[in-house]
Amino acid sequence: MLSRELYRSDPDRVRRMLELRHTEAPLDRLLEVDSKWRALVVRLEELKAKRNSGSKEIGVLFRDGKRDEAEAKKAAMSAIGDEISSFEERTKALEEELCALELTFPNIPADTVPEGADESANREERRWGTPTEFDFEAQAHWDLGPALGIIDFERAVTIAGARFAVLRGAGAALERALTSYMLDLHTRQHGYTEILPPAMVNTVSLQGTGQLPKFIDDLFHLEFTDFYLSPTAEVQLTNLHRDEVLDEEQLPRKYCAFTPCFRSEAGSYGKDVRGLIRLHQFHKVELVQLTHPDQSAEALTKLTGHAEAVLQGLDLPYRVVSLCTGDLGFSAARTTDLEVWLPGQQNYREISSCSNFTDFQARRTKLRYRPMKGGKAKLLHTVNGSGLAVGRTMVAVLENYQQEDGSVIIPEILRPYMGGLEVIEPEG
Repeated sequence: MLSRELYRSDPDRVRRMLELRHTEAPLDRLLEVDSKWRALVVRLEELKAKRNSGSKEIGVLFRDGKRDEAEAKKAAMSAIGDEISSFEERTKALEEELCALELTFPNIPADTVPEGADESANREERRWGTPTEFDFEAQAHWDLGPALGIIDFERAVTIAGARFAVLRGAGAALERALTSYMLDLHTRQHGYTEILPPAMVNTVSLQGTGQLPKFIDDLFHLEFTDFYLSPTAEVQLTNLHRDEVLDEEQLPRKYCAFTPCFRSEAGSYGKDVRGLIRLHQFHKVELVQLTHPDQSAEALTKLTGHAEAVLQGLDLPYRVVSLCTGDLGFSAARTTDLEVWLPGQQNYREISSCSNFTDFQARRTKLRYRPMKGGKAKLLHTVNGSGLAVGRTMVAVLENYQQEDGSVIIPEILRPYMGGLEVIEPEG
């Protein structure tokens, strides 16, 4: 959420931000409602002060035996009371509209974010590894997996419907191995504390990270409840300390979590309909850091490196891309995507999105820190990213480690997690 000081003192900057993001938000209405609300608040405080002063006068008049004057004053104060009630209703209605409007405005992009309308303007920063090439025709994972007997799309349709998958045997073990490898790496080498949060979240939590109201169509809501299936553990981990004040010396707080994630994928019909890339349910290891504002830029660099370390350990080629203003996520001030090479598709595909949200989410969740030198509590910054999306990592392993006979070699770093298994062979 943008600070009120920003849009009040520099609305042109907010207008420019909306232009850069190639999006719309009701800025004129926001400014109008805010102005009216502030004027009503001032008038309401004046009336309350007048009522308080009048009440004291009435007490003095009664004490001095001036009953008639006191009763007349009471009648006048009663009228003020009615006026106050009316102003309170109008003020509350405007405040509710103001708060709702504020939730529709995205974050201000950082100065380093490249300008552009869509993903075509994203900037490639660097590459790691050489795209895998074979002397045979590479298969996509949606062919490899079923042939190996480790991915079953048809039975998933029977159980739930389209955009689900069933993993069998070595496929289920590979997903579990990838998860354990990621969690071990982040907790033992990168200093994250592992969290196992609820898979369901409430409205306030989703508003806190910016999923609501913007992405309501992409969420699964449990009817007759205030629960939603979580679209990403970013929600749970960021809200872990909602409404709290942390000591500065305890920053950064670094958390990771493996959770199921659920998305309706609204608006993506016809896109990535095959395979494991875009499912309604998928698994992800999420990284979140709560940082001092002066350290969030560095924290993003480090967190991105932590996600890269997963890919490097698996020896998977990837590239690092800075998202442009028009492709930037709603809550993010800056985002760096990791895109892994998929030889079966002859393309790089996103496997992690790492973002600095500055104080945008912290303002929504009232996440603050207490300065070591004392003084007023201040908003901290939030940084997060996937470390990694487990299903997409499995896709990358299957496609990059496939062999001409249809088998798939298990990356060496995963073999201890799979009981020493070295190769997944096609079903006989």
